[in-house]
Amino acid sequence: MLRKKECVAMLLAGGQGSRLYALTSNIAKPAVSFGSKYRIIDFPLSNCINSGIDTVGVLTQYQPLVLNEYIGNGQPWDLDRTFGGVHILSPYEAKTDTSWYKGTANAIYQNIRFMKMYDPEYVLILSGDHIYKMDYDKMLTAHKEANADCTIACMEVPWEEAPRFGILNTNPDGSIYEFEEKPKKPKSNLASMGIYIFTASKLFKYLELDEADPKSEKDFGKNVLPAMLNAGEKMNSYRFEGYWKDVGTIASLWEANMDLLGTVPRFQLMDQDRVIQSRSPLAPPAFIEGEVVNSIVATGCEIEGKVVNSVIGTDCIIEEGAYVADSVLMGNITVKSGAKINYSIIDEDVTIGEKAVVGDVREKALKVESKTSGIAVLGRGVTVRKNGKVPAGEIVDKDV
Repeated sequence: MLRKKECVAMLLAGGQGSRLYALTSNIAKPAVSFGSKYRIIDFPLSNCINSGIDTVGVLTQYQPLVLNEYIGNGQPWDLDRTFGGVHILSPYEAKTDTSWYKGTANAIYQNIRFMKMYDPEYVLILSGDHIYKMDYDKMLTAHKEANADCTIACMEVPWEEAPRFGILNTNPDGSIYEFEEKPKKPKSNLASMGIYIFTASKLFKYLELDEADPKSEKDFGKNVLPAMLNAGEKMNSYRFEGYWKDVGTIASLWEANMDLLGTVPRFQLMDQDRVIQSRSPLAPPAFIEGEVVNSIVATGCEIEGKVVNSVIGTDCIIEEGAYVADSVLMGNITVKSGAKINYSIIDEDVTIGEKAVVGDVREKALKVESKTSGIAVLGRGVTVRKNGKVPAGEIVDKDV
């Protein structure tokens, strides 16, 4: 008997993440650490299994090694299935054509055979660089009830931010009459979240048409969605009102980590509602002899200094007399005695020498004109030597 899946998810995880600079020099953006014990890709993978979707294709391309190893067989997310489960999908050599993924639509097109293998009625398209919790099953139900060909998840954003997004212009019933990709003068502030549900037959049809168009940029927002609208296909919006953050920039990644802090965090990561799973390393409970204020500290840490308003990843050592404030330490980091870290993001496997200074207090850092909004960034494996200095807003991927 032929088995099939009602809905298959395709997770776009191949982007270079160039706006994260040193943090993505050697790894794909979805593999970047987040929230002390997670990686960004934990969120869409957990959302899938929490929504009853157990077949996920992860499309990788740029620096996939760490990401591939992290996902493994999918066991932490209950995606180690004999039929379905999680599959890593990289570009491959075909008989007639061989190429890297040219755009979001081309990446999905190159994996049509994977999707058709499960004969799905619906296909869910996801991005691998967003932090959020979402029940995709509710969105799928709305898609069915509207008898839509494509449903786009969206949310209201501040008007000044609207030009950064694909913008949906909708009728009172939620149907979409226009899609504008990053308009200079948006007509609405209803932004696409980059989460789409397609009726599978329509998706396959328009991917094939797009692939045959030599003028197309092979992109969903620029090409496929407008083509469907122009052809009169039924396009519907699905409004999301929870927490959602695109962490594609240094500033947004820092902000999303800070949103986990406080007595009432903006994003409730630790509650039991739709648990986010991760491949967390086994480590003993944190040893805290110093002072920790309004911070998250992962297992395996040894804290003898002072930590304020910060997110500290697994196996970090903060020695006596060291001070960390308003910062994100991603894991396996040693901060030596007398060192000071302010308003910074520090990648894994970094050593900060005695009395070194990284970053500046937030008030001063915000006055620094830089592409990181004044946040100091240290890449993976960097060593800052004794008495070394890294100014606010600096991006460092070599020893200091």
